[in-house]
Amino acid sequence: MRNAAVIEKGQAVPAVSGEHAKVHPPKSQVDWRSIWKPLAIIIGGFLVFFWLPVTNSRFAGAVIESLALAQWYAQEHVILCLIPAFFIAGAIVCFVSQAAVMKYLGAGTKMVLAYGAASVSGILLAVCSCTVLPLFASIWKRGAGLGPATAFLYSGPAVNVLAIVLTARVLGISIGIARAVGAIIFSIIIGLLMHLLFRKEEQAKAQATVYMPEPEVNRPLWQNMIYFATMVGILVFGTWGQPLRPVGLWNSIYSIKWLITGSFAALLAVILFGWFKVKAYKLAIAAAAVIALALLFPQTPLIAFSGGIIALVVLLTSTSGETESWFLATWDFTKQIMPLLFVGVLAAGLLLGRPGSEGLISSQWVSRLVGGNSLWANLFASVIGAFMYFATLTEIPILQGLLGAGMGKGPALALLLAGPALSLPNMIVIRSVLGTKKTIAFISLVVVMATMSGMFFGRFGA
Repeated sequence: MRNAAVIEKGQAVPAVSGEHAKVHPPKSQVDWRSIWKPLAIIIGGFLVFFWLPVTNSRFAGAVIESLALAQWYAQEHVILCLIPAFFIAGAIVCFVSQAAVMKYLGAGTKMVLAYGAASVSGILLAVCSCTVLPLFASIWKRGAGLGPATAFLYSGPAVNVLAIVLTARVLGISIGIARAVGAIIFSIIIGLLMHLLFRKEEQAKAQATVYMPEPEVNRPLWQNMIYFATMVGILVFGTWGQPLRPVGLWNSIYSIKWLITGSFAALLAVILFGWFKVKAYKLAIAAAAVIALALLFPQTPLIAFSGGIIALVVLLTSTSGETESWFLATWDFTKQIMPLLFVGVLAAGLLLGRPGSEGLISSQWVSRLVGGNSLWANLFASVIGAFMYFATLTEIPILQGLLGAGMGKGPALALLLAGPALSLPNMIVIRSVLGTKKTIAFISLVVVMATMSGMFFGRFGA
């Protein structure tokens, strides 16, 4: 008898045809599609570090500038600007119904109402291109139409009445007026064009509005208005910048900015007690701690402000109900936006440096390329402005120096119209909210329109 083949457990049994066995090769278990992307990232990272020019003085200086910009951003903007903006954004998600947002800023809203409100929002919000992001993300999340939402995204930092007044005073009345008119018109046109480019999605949103139920009102409208105005007051006056000259109304407000900010904080405490049911003894302990910090460190008000933020977090998380929902919504925006912002700030610092300093891209190159009023000069100024990070009002002294170095007035306006509304950190976050296609469309519209406005102003208005 022929010896039988011994087949061990788990061994594949070959298919037999006649007297000859036909063996099929085993199928590969390697899924290359799930391997090549991380492999490419690992190899790319290895090559970057392998060829890193650490001994090059310019590269070493750019790295220091990158870290210095991130430190400056953390010290000057995160606590005073971004964190209050995160709390406002969280409050919008929690206490402003989707139906209400879609009623006034939705795709089906009358254009005059939606774009009119969005285009002048920057008059009240003296924010930079990064601080506006949580507010934009919140109204977008609640159902605002793409057109009004992007109009708000542009106008928030661009239509800043304080920056426009300072522009007119420092750079000249003509460029100040051009910036004001251009920024308002820009926000409307960009919003309309974004609506047209993605009109199919907007039509679907408009149809959904018809079936939205009437919003459930937890508290009267006037209470919500006071509540949001209080938080906006803390944001605006907490970030009130020091004037160039120690005279005038701006300086008078600056001298008492912390008194005004503290008054808004006290009003917020009253609101938390009366409308959010936070216990009085908790508020009293929190207030005593913040006042003690203010008295112990009178020359460093940021310490007391930080203490107030910590106290607010403790109050919200230790009180059940609406306050917990508010904190969780705030945290969602924080963890989504903050890491992307710091990555963008580091990249912007590496390439362009801090205001008044240099990164990998030399300021002399910029000065040489933005002279005159050619298409290239205006386009280059728009692109540089779009990628560079400007804190509120810092673009004005930078442009003053560039104009003195030979920059044309047309490119100067182009940079003013593109710069405050966009930045590399801002772009990274917008992509996480809107997606790649809409982000590219928004950036392209801002750059193209800034370029065209700069050429027109350089030819007829300068």
